[in-house]
Amino acid sequence: MKFTKMHGCGNDYIYFNCFEETVEHPEELAVRLSDRRKGIGGDGIVLIRPSQKADFFMDMYNNDGSRGKMCGNAIRCVGKYVYEHGMTDKLEPDIETLSGIKHLKLITQNNPLAALFSDENGDPADGGFSGSAFRPEAGSKERIAGATVDMGAPVTDPALIPLNTDIIRENTPGYTLGAMARCHRFTFVSMGNPHAVTFVDDVETAPVEELGPVYEHHEIFPERANIEFVHVIDRSHIDMRVWERGSGETFACGTGACASAYACIWNGLTDDLVTVNMRGGKLNIRYDRQQNTIFMTGPATEVFTGTI
Repeated sequence: MKFTKMHGCGNDYIYFNCFEETVEHPEELAVRLSDRRKGIGGDGIVLIRPSQKADFFMDMYNNDGSRGKMCGNAIRCVGKYVYEHGMTDKLEPDIETLSGIKHLKLITQNNPLAALFSDENGDPADGGFSGSAFRPEAGSKERIAGATVDMGAPVTDPALIPLNTDIIRENTPGYTLGAMARCHRFTFVSMGNPHAVTFVDDVETAPVEELGPVYEHHEIFPERANIEFVHVIDRSHIDMRVWERGSGETFACGTGACASAYACIWNGLTDDLVTVNMRGGKLNIRYDRQQNTIFMTGPATEVFTGTI
């Protein structure tokens, strides 16, 4: 099979053109090929398939074999691939995903960029969680690592929380979760997939590898969640590290950048245009209040092609 390795801000996937290739058992293939020592290496695989609803269908699988609903970095790469490989001459193709149809606008100067926006996911504030899983009953209790934690209740004792939580406004849906005898305050955001954003004083010292997997699998998230650790630099710049469900810490996450920017805007911490700095690069996120829509602009890079 022929493949193409691509990345958006270091968030790398292995792409297959399923107009020409037949990929069987993609869950198993994602695990085998994503291995960075024994395979091609990547955060997962992406299958570019025909669509009956849009121009193309992006079918993605994380490096643990789980199927992903949406990836902002991957979808920019899909847009670049189908345009530069002559599969479409549209500069504004529609891409079907498991979280709806996404609309791309390719910017072809220099390295092609793509602006992504979603208008089919509903309000980003919905959080992507079902029923009580998103808004746990205030005052309910849970025993975690020997400590009793208030689930869904406002933070009342800042001394319990090692991260910066005082910047969250009281009238926003921030929730307290507990893990490993510690509590953290999160803002829940949906970008077609679930995100939990918490604010820290320094992303480099944030407990991403320690607590990321714990919160990803927290029982409050029925389908797991992406966990973002965010530091606000100023009204237009933030730093972010992300623990992605199914992939672990990645160099970048497009939907995570959107969710982080939206959480900052929602909490009154930034303006509506935010540059998100990640370990693999930068994304520009803009929130259109009239349309209630998030726009993302960032690079897409083809690294190499091969056969396997």
